[in-house]
Amino acid sequence: MRYFIHLSYDGAAYHGWQIQPNGNSVQETLQKGLSTLLRTQIDIVGAGRTDTGVNARRMVAHFDSETPIADSLTLVKKLNRLLPPDIAVDRIEEVSPDAHARFDAKARTYKYFVSTAKSPFNRHYSYRFPQPLDFALMNEAAKRLFDYTDFTSFSKLHTDTKTNNCKIMHAEWTQMSETEWVFTVKADRFLRNMVRAIVGTLLDVGRGKMTIDEFCLTTEKKDRCSAGSSVPGNALFLWEVEY
Repeated sequence: MRYFIHLSYDGAAYHGWQIQPNGNSVQETLQKGLSTLLRTQIDIVGAGRTDTGVNARRMVAHFDSETPIADSLTLVKKLNRLLPPDIAVDRIEEVSPDAHARFDAKARTYKYFVSTAKSPFNRHYSYRFPQPLDFALMNEAAKRLFDYTDFTSFSKLHTDTKTNNCKIMHAEWTQMSETEWVFTVKADRFLRNMVRAIVGTLLDVGRGKMTIDEFCLTTEKKDRCSAGSSVPGNALFLWEVEY
């Protein structure tokens, strides 16, 4: 039997989603909890790989169980009691045997939060950037992302991906309050470090360090060294996975 598990997590204490040889991961923590409750080794496949410190409002993963789960609501309650407070399971549902949390996903949405002033209330989940920013110009640059499919310039180097092609469907900065902004980006897939590198480069545009033409040229170069610095992971959220 195959099941989808829907969860959220605060990534501050983890070296990302994927199991690491020398660090805590969300995947390993969840696998241990399920294996304990189901009394057999459970392996989990996630819809994506969030980096170190990155959060997830909604992550989806799948796992197989030889024995049908009779009461998924009870399993969710037991699992939430067993898991640490920074991981929460929302629901577990039976799916078809060939359903795949990663390959069946049609789109993923990330949000990155930026504050232009100091606040004690959002410091854990927002990137403070006190320099003046031209968000209208940043949105003009973000629109240019729709013109490209190869995002090598915004990918971590030496990854095991077979292609760096992605289809970006939405990319926009919106204002939440006088001092708070959020960048929302939706695509069929994302490369490692891609969102953080795009945001860092857009911030260069917003503070006048890079023109829109230079932003486009950076994308066309397919060279990570030509793009801006990656912003911190604590302000990034995997927001939605669509099937």
